[in-house]
Amino acid sequence: MELVHGIASTLASAMWVIGAISCLSVAGWLHRRRQSFGPAHAAVIAAAALTGLWAGTGVLTGIASAATALTESARNLAWLFALYRLFAIDGRHAAMRPVRPMVLALAFVELLLASVWVWLMLQGQQGSLQAGMFKTLTMFHLLVAIGALVLLHNLYGGASSLARRTLLWPCTAMALIWTVDLNLYAIGYLTGTTPMVLAAVRGMLGLPTATLLLLSGLGHGSNPRFRPSRTVAFQSVSLLMIGGYLVALVAASQWLALSGSDYAAWLQLAFVTAAAIASMIVLPSRRLRGWLRVTLAKHLFQHRYDYRSEWLRFTRTIAENSGDRASLEERVIRAVADITDSPGGLLLTPSEAGLFELAASWEWPMVQVPGEALGAESVRAIEARAYVADLDELRAGRCDPAIQPPLPDWLLAEPRAWALVPLLHFERLVGAVVLARPLHARPLDWEDFDLLRVAGQQLASYLAEHSGQAALAEAARFDDFHRRIAFVMHDIKNLASQMGLLARNAEQHAENPEFRADMLVTLRNSADKLNALLARLSRYGAPAIATLAPVRADDVAQGVVEQLRSRHPVTLVERETVEVAAARGSLEQVLLHLVQNAIDASPANAPVFVRVASEGLHGLIEVTDSGTGMSPEFVRSRLFKPFDSTKQGGFGIGAYEARELVRAMQGRLDVESREGLGTRFTVRLPRADAAQLIKHLAADAGDEKRVA
Repeated sequence: MELVHGIASTLASAMWVIGAISCLSVAGWLHRRRQSFGPAHAAVIAAAALTGLWAGTGVLTGIASAATALTESARNLAWLFALYRLFAIDGRHAAMRPVRPMVLALAFVELLLASVWVWLMLQGQQGSLQAGMFKTLTMFHLLVAIGALVLLHNLYGGASSLARRTLLWPCTAMALIWTVDLNLYAIGYLTGTTPMVLAAVRGMLGLPTATLLLLSGLGHGSNPRFRPSRTVAFQSVSLLMIGGYLVALVAASQWLALSGSDYAAWLQLAFVTAAAIASMIVLPSRRLRGWLRVTLAKHLFQHRYDYRSEWLRFTRTIAENSGDRASLEERVIRAVADITDSPGGLLLTPSEAGLFELAASWEWPMVQVPGEALGAESVRAIEARAYVADLDELRAGRCDPAIQPPLPDWLLAEPRAWALVPLLHFERLVGAVVLARPLHARPLDWEDFDLLRVAGQQLASYLAEHSGQAALAEAARFDDFHRRIAFVMHDIKNLASQMGLLARNAEQHAENPEFRADMLVTLRNSADKLNALLARLSRYGAPAIATLAPVRADDVAQGVVEQLRSRHPVTLVERETVEVAAARGSLEQVLLHLVQNAIDASPANAPVFVRVASEGLHGLIEVTDSGTGMSPEFVRSRLFKPFDSTKQGGFGIGAYEARELVRAMQGRLDVESREGLGTRFTVRLPRADAAQLIKHLAADAGDEKRVA
């Protein structure tokens, strides 16, 4: 048995001697090749030399001695410093900021270990350690090994392919050292004693470490720049946080066990349970993840955004065009919101009248947006400056008034509104996205402005293309409708001709004078009706009105009410004498359609109210019902869209024609509706005495625009 122990001791000493000689030799060889590791060259040489010194001390004083433990701490400190210098291989700029405190924390733990061993040497207690002291020191060793491995993962995993040529061999050497340490101290912590076989073999680490450094020194690498990806950095920091949490959990649990209380087991159980519950509450938090991403982007990377990832995500969001997915407008909002981690947004686009209004919202259901969301002055300023507005800065008054666009009051008063991104297409504003405040809000900087501005230009081209395609599709349907109307007109014209011929033949051949006279009246009335229908059908597709004349709006409204009162309760609740500039037949056609729609939408005995009044330079005719009402989405996208009817067999052109007739009379048709409450249509027409003034003002504005 003594012979076996002697052989084992000799082999252990030989392995430690080989390790010491190998590391000291490669340290001397590397001293003559200063280009091997760039700014980390001296640190790597010092680490290799101290590794050899540690192995030599183990041979001379024993692998379990305090002197060996002290030189092991020196070795670890040297390798930590070498790792830190390898992080600076890219020019030691912002990427090193989060690494420095982590390295300092591990160095502090290693210095604490060295201080404990010095104290034990002074007390003469280094030969045998109490169980509590042994586990505490072992736990500190585990903390250093885990932290160092996490740093290595961050260093190598985030490096470019060029940087990895320089980092491969030294990182492998450090990974080998700390992996062996991790296994050694993990087994020691679990068993309560140092595994001597593994401790003896550990001295042989000098040989593979020296070999790996030799291979690195033989290579001819360049001085690459360190550019870790955001995914690697975020995962590495998350891994470090989880590892730190587990170490803290084990340390606190062990401290409670060492307290010697009768309730130590219960205290351990309560602490572990509380820590687990706290971790389940805190770690899934979107606010915590958002703060972590912002902090990493701010302190770890030269640029805030990973432009490749942002572009791929942007493209995927816009390309979701299947039928069960969100509309293009909602995808536009999401594409911008994803860039800044905003939880919602609004899209403002110009209506056919040129007024910017709410077109779509995403994850922002309760916002109140007025009918005119952006004024003409705001639109002109945004188009001129391509301005991305930081609304928090505007509210605080920290923006330059010379470049600050005049934004509407409702936008600044909305607390969730955080930024406004213009969508410019050939220097024309085709939309604007209002972003909701992220969970972790921050001031926008130049990089945010540049990226959001470019994304807005790309989205503007998508919206312009979509509008063009919709206009072409609508024109095609109009063309089909006009062809069908032409066929109908042709048939009705033939029928009218035949009936006229019948009337002439009856005049010649009928023998009964009374029958003949009655037949002639009937046939002529039918021919007149068919010709009137023909004239009405010929107006489809050409709603323009040649001349406008003074028309009593109250008389027209009274006539429509009298005409429909027998079918449904229709009441003229207010009749102010108002003379507007209009075409009487067209105005009557508009009111007939609006009142008939109100009747169709109302229950059997629910009244429909008509009101005629004046407002400034305009006359108003309001048609109000308390029927089923319409949703904002239906009003925006379907009410005035031709060929989209909710009535079976309907053309869906009535509301569209009514609006076009009102526009042709220089007026405007507005609608307000709430589901379950009812609808109010308002026809606004210029008063007859103000129509000439409005016409002159419009002509002057057109002249100024042409001159500009």
